[in-house]
Amino acid sequence: MNATTFRLVILISMAHALVHVFELSLPSVEQMIGDDFDVAREQTGVLGTVWRVPFGVGAFFAGWLADRFGSKPMLVIYLLGCAATSLLVWTCTSFDTLYVLMFAMGCFASIYHPAGLAFISRETTPETRGVALGWHGIFGSIGIAGAPFLAALVFWTGAVTWQQYYLLLVIPGLGLAAYLFFGLTEHRQPPVTSTANSETGADEGRWGAYLILVAGGAMAGFIYAGFMHFLPRYLNSAELRPSFIEPASFRNFLAAVVLIMGVLGQGIAGKFARPGRLQIQLALIMFANIGPLLWMAVATGPARFAAACLLGLVHFMTQPIYNSLIAQYVPFHRRSVGYGFSNMACFGIGALGPTYAGYAGSDFKVYGGLAIAAAASGMMALVLHFIGKRDSTNG
Repeated sequence: MNATTFRLVILISMAHALVHVFELSLPSVEQMIGDDFDVAREQTGVLGTVWRVPFGVGAFFAGWLADRFGSKPMLVIYLLGCAATSLLVWTCTSFDTLYVLMFAMGCFASIYHPAGLAFISRETTPETRGVALGWHGIFGSIGIAGAPFLAALVFWTGAVTWQQYYLLLVIPGLGLAAYLFFGLTEHRQPPVTSTANSETGADEGRWGAYLILVAGGAMAGFIYAGFMHFLPRYLNSAELRPSFIEPASFRNFLAAVVLIMGVLGQGIAGKFARPGRLQIQLALIMFANIGPLLWMAVATGPARFAAACLLGLVHFMTQPIYNSLIAQYVPFHRRSVGYGFSNMACFGIGALGPTYAGYAGSDFKVYGGLAIAAAASGMMALVLHFIGKRDSTNG
């Protein structure tokens, strides 16, 4: 990967980090919102679903627009929209109004993944794509961990409200929008490489494999959303908090540590993501989610923190593998729609995760159910592995 391409990858990856800061801002303050408006976790779980449904469904339409108008203008719209809705959340005094604002923020945030991932897939070759998506995933994990870490710092003294936390998010949104507008150059033609033919399009037979991949990704998205939305609340019972630290600060600090493990996982996966082995790698990673989830289902005290850290390491390894497979299955000029449909399924079905986790009741039911979803996703990746072996034999 040359220096110019690497710069573009890092710039887009910064936008990736920020979309996950916006996404994880709600789980960071979920318990505070519940206390402020005197609502139970069932209602705050539905609030998470209200944010995530447009985050998923809107991705397909955002992908179509990005293929038509380019990734750059769509990325700027996403950043300006999330900054504007964060500003409005700062003024929010009604739980019903918060539903509307979270829905709107989810709509703007839905733009990022189809536009950003398609941009990276178009600027890289099959040989460099795994590394590029590894960096992209690392920045995403930094953003995921950064949201609760920022919350831990902001709420350290107990003097800052959750509305004021959202006001802080306006600044990076506006700043990065300006940076992308003036500093991002977009190329919309396939890169010229020795494997250029693989960049011009996937044959029709790959669409069936793509749909199987997306079905497995939807299960992974359900796990992700169910795990993430109540993570600070889950860690609140880890029995590790020193008495002099505010509960809202410390549970978010623990969540940040858990999610930093995802940074390590993304880096590891980006190193070994290579064409020809992606399907079996994805299957092994999804099956590896089962153990940590079952541990979370029964863990008490400090073991809750350890189990969550292990899941954070393993679960986020899926991203560079999964996104490389989409680029393998989808024609070059349909990448935004391909990523958009994938994110519609992954985040749209995944949007049910917080509601499920809110109403399931016990940790055993919550994380045991997520373990079943991990097994289903792993089986679908195995199917892709065998399809790949059959095609290579017949080819």
